[in-house]
Amino acid sequence: MTMNCLEVQDNLSAWLDGELAPEVEALVDRHLENCDACLRELAQLEALEQALAALPAPAPPPGLPEKVAARLKRPPRRWWQSVALAASLVLGIVLGGALARDFYPVPQESGLSAEVASLEVFHDFPQGSMGMILASYQEDEGNGNGK
Repeated sequence: MTMNCLEVQDNLSAWLDGELAPEVEALVDRHLENCDACLRELAQLEALEQALAALPAPAPPPGLPEKVAARLKRPPRRWWQSVALAASLVLGIVLGGALARDFYPVPQESGLSAEVASLEVFHDFPQGSMGMILASYQEDEGNGNGK
């Protein structure tokens, strides 16, 4: 397979940067051995790259670091805001747990623990899943620890 001049010129910049796949790089190399027009294009790209590399880096505008730092600073948080946030999180967790307990009431006549009874709501467990194992667990069979 060979490449034409248009394809090679589209890939010259990536070839200079070493970004081409080895197969494509070999095709570009083979084409450059025989094509003077693409070699001239390559020379122009190399000259442009050298000229751009020789340019000095622009200096940042005066006061830019201070402006950026001022925008990044957060206003100080008052101590009571942190306490209020922590208290609201604890309250939410406690209330959520207390209210969720009533979603799946445990029938007293079943004799199942609350965890197993809450899992019985889900009837279609995948075969061999942890839910199937927990839902089929019987307290009178024990759990293998001799109790």
